[in-house]
Amino acid sequence: MEAGVDEAGRGCLAGPVFAAAVILPDGFYHPLLNDSKQLTEQVRNELRPIIEAEAVAWHVASVDHEEIDRINILNASFKAMHIAIDNLGTKPELLLIDGNKFAPYFGISHQCVIQGDGIYASIAAASILAKTHRDAYMMQLHKAYPHYGWNDNKGYGTALHRAQLQKHGMCEYHRKTFKWDKKKEN
Repeated sequence: MEAGVDEAGRGCLAGPVFAAAVILPDGFYHPLLNDSKQLTEQVRNELRPIIEAEAVAWHVASVDHEEIDRINILNASFKAMHIAIDNLGTKPELLLIDGNKFAPYFGISHQCVIQGDGIYASIAAASILAKTHRDAYMMQLHKAYPHYGWNDNKGYGTALHRAQLQKHGMCEYHRKTFKWDKKKEN
């Protein structure tokens, strides 16, 4: 039994990093299931309840911006993945990790798969859950901080987000260790 594991929000300037672990039933198939980055927001949101209802087990975890600043984004991503795995109701025999690095999880073998969210259904499902849960979280933060445009950029460093950081400065949810003011070097 394998669990797909993926994260969302690693490259953002604000908010937590989210990770999901998903065990799908044998033979699970949905024609739209794919890497979350290849899907529209509408399709991701349509697939989320299907994945959550059909999965043998799933869990989504997050590590906040303060912890990201304390331990760095790579370690925070691994920590979120470990928390998601910790909370699966069923213990997998193998972890399929999207990407090329992972901090081993005690007692369960893992395999890193570059662009695995486009190859394995369980990683694609984890990708969708991590992304949709994070997007929903950022939409809630947007209500308190609408000027950053988090309803559109979800905390990524878009031109608008950077311009608003220049104008308003950082808020409590920004990652203090991330460079957002990219000035031209001579």
